[in-house]
Amino acid sequence: MAENAMAVFGVSALEEELYRHFLRNPDTPADDVHLLLHTDPDETRVGLERLRALELVHPERPDGRVSPADPETALTRLTDRRLGELHRELQRVTRSRHVIDGLRAETAARTEPAVGIEQVEGLANIRNRIDDLAFFARDEILAVETYPRLSPENIARSRPLDLRCLRRGVRIRNVVVRAALDDLPTADYLRELAAHGAEIRVTGETAERMIVYDRSTALVPLDPRNTARGALLAHRSGLVSNIIALFEKIWESADDLASPEGRDGSVPGHGLTERERRVLSFMCTGGKDEAGARELEVSVRTYRRYVAELLQTLGANSRAQAALLARDRGWI
Repeated sequence: MAENAMAVFGVSALEEELYRHFLRNPDTPADDVHLLLHTDPDETRVGLERLRALELVHPERPDGRVSPADPETALTRLTDRRLGELHRELQRVTRSRHVIDGLRAETAARTEPAVGIEQVEGLANIRNRIDDLAFFARDEILAVETYPRLSPENIARSRPLDLRCLRRGVRIRNVVVRAALDDLPTADYLRELAAHGAEIRVTGETAERMIVYDRSTALVPLDPRNTARGALLAHRSGLVSNIIALFEKIWESADDLASPEGRDGSVPGHGLTERERRVLSFMCTGGKDEAGARELEVSVRTYRRYVAELLQTLGANSRAQAALLARDRGWI
């Protein structure tokens, strides 16, 4: 039997083989399929029933023939179903009292948890772990935050680490609640991060809080409504994958952060953000990428990403063409 590529959706190897068979041979009689695939009749019947439950095949016709559902429609439905299951699973893990007590017992016994999860207690310890993980992040940081505002102390503590990550080319994707934009210092800080390359989106309301580092380590509070109770730190486990899937679902439904200059971050009368204007201005001088990166206080890799995004914004195929288009539009 071929590799079970659909296992991530909760589809067994036999069920996938049946679905693929019906895609290749639509309208095969249900009574004959086990003979064609050389599978056990009872297991095949159970597999067909599950395919119908998952809506991977249409209801059996009166003549007993089976038609498959369109793969794109079927897999979209399975993806939504699986994400819902992951969401519920994450809620059970982070909010179920008996799971927390069991983890505490493991910690007390000073044994390594089999699933790679540890408990961090005390706000000071949690902040220190966050600082350490951010300092050593290499590729990406994902976060969903529910704070309505950041204190000046929090901003002063976070700014150096966040900007350092961005300068090193670490991709930061952050989802915040819309109420955070009502606090001027918090909104200014978020826009400062966005100006340095962070990708920030806004959601109306969410009860989830999470931070994921390099897709291998995730931090979630034991109680999202009371972070003082402590947090769970998961390392390279199935829980990390589930948290990432939940983040992506929240990210897709959130809106892009609007900058103070205007809608979508554009300066009135122009089509560029302040960052894009600076990149374009430097490009027109013919400077090297290394110098441009130093000018913007980012890594060379991040600077080149800015250049690529700018070319796409202008619809240009080269830097020289981008400069010409910008001059024609009066942007420089």
